[in-house]
Amino acid sequence: MFDPLADLLVYRALGLAAEQPLGAALHFFVMDVTKILVLLTLVIYIMGWLRGMLSPERVREFLRHRGNLSSRFLAVGLGAVTPFCSCSSVPLFIGFVEAGIPLGVTLSFLIASPMINEVAVIVLASVIGWKLTLMYVLAGLTVAFVGGFVLERFRPERWVEGYVWQIRMGEATLPKPDQSLRGRHTYAVSQVKEIVGRLWKFVLLGVGVGALIHGYVPMDLLARFTGDGGLLSVIGAVLLGIPLYSDAVGVIAIAEALLGKGVPIGTVLAFMMAVAALSLPEMIILRKVVKWPLLGLFAAYLALAFILVGVLFNTLRHTL
Repeated sequence: MFDPLADLLVYRALGLAAEQPLGAALHFFVMDVTKILVLLTLVIYIMGWLRGMLSPERVREFLRHRGNLSSRFLAVGLGAVTPFCSCSSVPLFIGFVEAGIPLGVTLSFLIASPMINEVAVIVLASVIGWKLTLMYVLAGLTVAFVGGFVLERFRPERWVEGYVWQIRMGEATLPKPDQSLRGRHTYAVSQVKEIVGRLWKFVLLGVGVGALIHGYVPMDLLARFTGDGGLLSVIGAVLLGIPLYSDAVGVIAIAEALLGKGVPIGTVLAFMMAVAALSLPEMIILRKVVKWPLLGLFAAYLALAFILVGVLFNTLRHTL
């Protein structure tokens, strides 16, 4: 469906050839933009229709009285199925702390939420396949789960800004969601407008970068940069992802182009994770609620974890 549309617009209407860099880049751009935006709209609507009663407040209440281990599994799982980006980090952090949820559990949720969600998983699978998508999800869940245990060993409570502990969001009665067909439809449409409205710029930017890589960057150039997937290339990929800011969906097209040029899978996974969960804008947002030592510890753990994931998958890539 999307490939014939790109053929029609690029090769027939514009008269470009697949062998031309411009033709290859535009074909990639048209096909991926239409595919990602259509899938994004459909998946968000369907999940919004099914998930009309889930909100950050309800996630907080769901985790409030769970046991230590079960709350960790639930935090990572809920982080993976809730579409909360880094812009939600501050209210989520405050709400979880106020509810008495252990800080390690809260940090696990904050790691998983921007990196993995069902929308990104379905779109990612349509672009790079289910096998690589499953690898990305399992690696992300592991990083989030282990991160909560590691970070709480440093007693991070002492590095939370004082005003956070003084906030009392209260036990306000949560509004009962409208479970009628019309109510679910209205909520799903509002989710499409909100999330697609927030992400479309990142999708265009990400696909644009991916198209340039696909059409204009020689394979031997990337091969020299990434080498054989060793430690330095993975570190470089993580550092490259830090100044960027995108939802996991926005970086999918770049990952597709990099994989198509022969960049090792571990290097690509490390780059994707760094963009989604370790970006500089997210660190700036989190600085509003945590002090520098915790922020530095949080960033250092993520960087080290992503590097280890990248090196591990590059080492195992011939057996995967």
